[in-house]
Amino acid sequence: MQVFRPPAAIGLALGETTYDVTSRALVMGILNRTKDSFFAPAATYALDALYARAAQLVLEGADLLDVGGVKAGPGDEVAESEELDRVVPVVAELRRRFDVPISIDTWRASVAEACFAVGAVVGNDISGFADPKYLDAAAAAGATVVATHIRLAPRVADPDPRYDDVTATVRDFLADRRRRALDAGVRADRVIVDAGLDLGKTAAQSLQLLRDSSRLAALGSPLLLSASNKTFLGVLFGLDVTERREPSLGAAALGIAAGCRVVRAHDVAGTVRIRDVVARLLEAP
Repeated sequence: MQVFRPPAAIGLALGETTYDVTSRALVMGILNRTKDSFFAPAATYALDALYARAAQLVLEGADLLDVGGVKAGPGDEVAESEELDRVVPVVAELRRRFDVPISIDTWRASVAEACFAVGAVVGNDISGFADPKYLDAAAAAGATVVATHIRLAPRVADPDPRYDDVTATVRDFLADRRRRALDAGVRADRVIVDAGLDLGKTAAQSLQLLRDSSRLAALGSPLLLSASNKTFLGVLFGLDVTERREPSLGAAALGIAAGCRVVRAHDVAGTVRIRDVVARLLEAP
C-alpha cells in the first residue's frame, strides 16, 4: 500500500460549499430506509427511528448523510413508486432539520431527480450510471455524483466474479464513468469515484482494491470508501456482520492514508476519530 500524496489541493463541491479534502476525508453517515439491509441496526424504516438516527449521526460529526430506500444486494422487488415514497419525504425533512449535505443512494434517475428537487445535493449511484438519464438529471440540478464500479447490476447476485487485474479493470471503468459525467455537464469538482467493494468482487478482490486505493485516487476525483461492515471484512476475519466494527475502522484508516476522501460509515463517531488522526499524520511535517 502506498500513502497517497496528491500533486495539488483537492476540492469537493457539495451544494454551495466546497470542501478541502486534500488530506482530510469527509465522513458520510448511512441512513437506510429499508426493511432488509444487511446490517440490521442501520435499517431504520420507521420514520421516528430514522430521524433519531440522523440526529445521532450529525451529533457524532457526520459531514453528510446518505439516504437509501433499496438495498444493493438481492431481495424483494422495490418498485419505483415505492422507492420514491420511501426517500423523497425523508430527504426533504432531513434537509429541513439538519445543516449538512444530503446524498441520495439510488440508481434510478427519476428518484435522484425527485430528491434533488427537495434538497439532495449528491447522487450516489452504485450502478455506474446504468440509467441513461441519471447524469443529465444531476447536471441539470448542479448535483455531485458518485460513480461506482459494479460488475453486473444492483440486486443481481454475482457468485463467481473474475478479473485478469481487478484494480486495472476498476480503474478503467471509473475513468470512463468520470469522463461520461464531465461530458454530461457535471463539474469536475462534483465527481466522486468508488471502487465498489463487495459489488461483484470476492473478499480477496475487495481487499486488493482497498490496498490499491492510491491508484484509484490518482484518477483525479475524490475516492469514496464504502467498507463499513462489508462482507469481505467478515470473510477475512471470520466475523458476523454485527462484529465488524474494529475491522471497519481499520479499513477506514488504511483507505484514508491511501487516498480515500469520503468514507461511508455506520460508526460515524469512530470513523470521525480515525479520520482526524490520519489527517493529522498526513499533514504533519
